[in-house]
Amino acid sequence: MNEADNQRTTEPGALSPTAIKQCCATVYESDAVKLLLGDALHPGGTEMTERLGRMLGLGPRKRVLDVAAGRGTTALTLATRFGCEVIGLDYSPRNIEEAKRGASERGLSDKVTFYCGDAERLPFADASFDAIVCECALCTFPNKASAATEFARVLRVGGQVGLSDPTRRGTLPSELQCLAAWIACIADAQPLTEYGALLAAAGLRVVATEVHNGALIDFVNQIRTRLLMTEVMVGLNKLSLPGFDIAMVKDFTRRVLEAIGAGELGYAILIAAKGG
Repeated sequence: MNEADNQRTTEPGALSPTAIKQCCATVYESDAVKLLLGDALHPGGTEMTERLGRMLGLGPRKRVLDVAAGRGTTALTLATRFGCEVIGLDYSPRNIEEAKRGASERGLSDKVTFYCGDAERLPFADASFDAIVCECALCTFPNKASAATEFARVLRVGGQVGLSDPTRRGTLPSELQCLAAWIACIADAQPLTEYGALLAAAGLRVVATEVHNGALIDFVNQIRTRLLMTEVMVGLNKLSLPGFDIAMVKDFTRRVLEAIGAGELGYAILIAAKGG
């Protein structure tokens, strides 16, 4: 049984939180994910990132934390578009190195810095950020309540958290509850109200929400298009992706689109503020 089969058959509950985090980090630093998702690892791409930045009121005097920064696309976008200082944090050392190179190549090393770390144990002082951005990642954290508490801890009074994440309604089909679906931000997606409750329990008040289901549909269709191109290149022996199960991903994306069409999956932005 290869790694793809393991992810398809393994229940997330069978793994430790650390193992789940490592699985997510390994997948999101892989060449296959880079090929299928491009630079932006979330629905809506840089347009969604800029929408979050506007809703958060970012500007040159703001200090922003980007949680689950990946290869740095969100952090670099925010620094370029809004002129703010951005600190990016990711669990993957490989992603952090790529993000640092990207900041250097774009002449943004004075505005954007990156650190390797855990969203559930942020390595930053209390009240040290004006805003936090976390795109398509909270749903993958094993202990979401701990992450929300950490968000509140490092935010200054009056600061805001901006999330974009998949949402679900009811119980998802069993095919969308495996480890692979968890890594793909689907299996542990929460209802919009539950995200709000998590933030509220941490002392953060939801002040705005927006539904962006169309962005999720476009994102999945983009993956399907790139997957078709990848399949052709593999078939022509022009590309090798050892351990990557194209058939599994094709089936998975089809099931995700079915769930979206049935109203079981969506995508949304939440903004929450820390009061005094």
